[in-house]
Amino acid sequence: MAFVGPATLNLRQEIDPRSAVTATVKHGDRVGIIRRRRVFVLVRTADGKQGWTDMRQLMTPAQMEELDRLAERARKLPSHGAATVYEPLNVHTEPHRSAPSIHQITAGELVDVVDVALAPRVPYKPPDLFPKPPPPQPRPRKPAAKPRVPPPPMPPAPKPPQDWLELSKTTVEREPPPPPPEPAKPVPVDDWTLVRLSNGRAGWALTNMLRMNIPDEVAQYSEGHRITSYFAMADVPNGDQVRHHWLWTTLSKVRQPYQFDSFRYFIWNTRRRRYETAYIARNLKGYFPVEVQPGKAVPSGPEEAPKFSLILEDESGVRWRKTYAFQTYRVVLIDTQKYDPAAPALQPEPQPALETESPQTGPGFFERIGHTLSGWKRRVFGS
Repeated sequence: MAFVGPATLNLRQEIDPRSAVTATVKHGDRVGIIRRRRVFVLVRTADGKQGWTDMRQLMTPAQMEELDRLAERARKLPSHGAATVYEPLNVHTEPHRSAPSIHQITAGELVDVVDVALAPRVPYKPPDLFPKPPPPQPRPRKPAAKPRVPPPPMPPAPKPPQDWLELSKTTVEREPPPPPPEPAKPVPVDDWTLVRLSNGRAGWALTNMLRMNIPDEVAQYSEGHRITSYFAMADVPNGDQVRHHWLWTTLSKVRQPYQFDSFRYFIWNTRRRRYETAYIARNLKGYFPVEVQPGKAVPSGPEEAPKFSLILEDESGVRWRKTYAFQTYRVVLIDTQKYDPAAPALQPEPQPALETESPQTGPGFFERIGHTLSGWKRRVFGS
């Protein structure tokens, strides 16, 4: 018994790939293996149709269970943004180029980015569809028959030469020690992204082939760095359109053990009709997951402010979860805790009751002027 790996698989009447198609099966369909010929197998579908296919297109029951566990894990992880492709891209069951492909992302199709990983580029060893045969049992050996005639007696040992003392004094030149072995070449690695498909399944896709689906008017500020995650933090009315405040994380170098080395918070300036940077941090070591709590563009209180938390590593290697909030046109650090993977995700703060809610007013004219001048100072002098 085996399961179909690709999204669709054609079964053919003969091994020849130009042979007639007898049936078409889909990913996850169970088939029975009837016969094997080299790397090809004759299978029977649930409705009784038979056909030949490549054995590498099938998955074992253990692989199918692992794929179900991967989908369940991806379902619980938060989305770090939607991604698409320019050209068709295969989604694999494992972070390996030769692993079975369960789906093909087409141009314009959106998938959720939930996790990333580095995987060495080594030869792929798929599990065997057939059980291994038991090891051969050794045949019992017959006892050797005793010879009827006994063997002749051993001859006497030879005597040492007369000059054996002189021979023992000679020195033998030692061979030079062998040179030290050359250091092993580093194994190349690939960047892989765990994506969640629209049908609920999950798989691994090459990261450099994915494009995060963030608007171009924001993506143009990436400075050539790869955007690893993005989030819409607040809605901003802009005439008959709705703009957003954005948070993103970027990575300047590929194949790094961390997920981002910079993050940036963008706000939409309704007067100038453009995006501006409210906060940026560089030269970091950040890790997923990034947790966000969207809010209002102009919050009237702390409970309405957009918040986000990031896992950042300091110089000593200790990881901290730092929580930021967008307050009064600026991003401030409001909490720092040692990272605990079992800690709950960032949850919205409870809203106060209407009868106890105190009236809040927005920033005054002089306060807005002060924040505008502070923003100009940061852009001009970098502080």
